[in-house]
Amino acid sequence: RRTLVTPELPQPRTILAFDYGLRRIGVAVGQDVTGSAGPLGIVSNRDDGVDHAAISALIREWRPTCLIVGMPTHADGSPSQIAEQVEAFIEELRRYDLEIDTVDERYTSIEAEQALKQARIAGSRGRISKESIDSAAAVIIAERYLSSA
Repeated sequence: RRTLVTPELPQPRTILAFDYGLRRIGVAVGQDVTGSAGPLGIVSNRDDGVDHAAISALIREWRPTCLIVGMPTHADGSPSQIAEQVEAFIEELRRYDLEIDTVDERYTSIEAEQALKQARIAGSRGRISKESIDSAAAVIIAERYLSSA
């Protein structure tokens, strides 16, 4: 009698992607099975710091295997002025004991705003808020990561 061996399939990976901003952090969830991502909204980033209660809730809900943070750079690839704050945010994320990776986020906010404007022109969405741009930028960050993984 022969025993069939099922090959070990890699576990699907779920990621949470963050588009860091001084007031709002856009968040998206993505999965490597589909290679796609969807917006989850924003987490506030106020004078008293990042809303880690909201991030903790997202991590409990989505159970990501990896956190992805958009790394802001200038067109020539040099770090932008906000890069130092993004590095500090990454250090804060280490408390969740998850793998953390970065993705070049050049032009993601511009791409996100253009995509949302196209959707508005097509009639599939209404007013474009800063929050929806931040969340859409996080989707682009997630998709860039997934397409390069």
